[in-house]
Amino acid sequence: AGWDLSANRSGRRSDSVTPVISKRGKADLRYALYQAALIASTRNKHFTSWFIEKLKGREKEKGIKTKMRVKLAAKLLIIAWTLMKKKEPFNPELLKVKKN
Repeated sequence: AGWDLSANRSGRRSDSVTPVISKRGKADLRYALYQAALIASTRNKHFTSWFIEKLKGREKEKGIKTKMRVKLAAKLLIIAWTLMKKKEPFNPELLKVKKN
């Protein structure tokens, strides 16, 4: 679908750089994926925990929630493609979320 977060890393660690939203791909698909990520990040316990984990320590960065939802949208697209390709149901245990 051609949608990703890119970071300007010029010699810095990737976790210290605020990602930038690229505008590649079809606008309608990006919009639909973002809306799905918005709902998933607030109403699905598995994706909500993933979303909160990604935000830890970065809450004060400008636009970070939107950027992490873009990252979640890309993740949802990869999950959907993989599930269709393998013809198996979604397994939330495969989401990489740190357990407390």
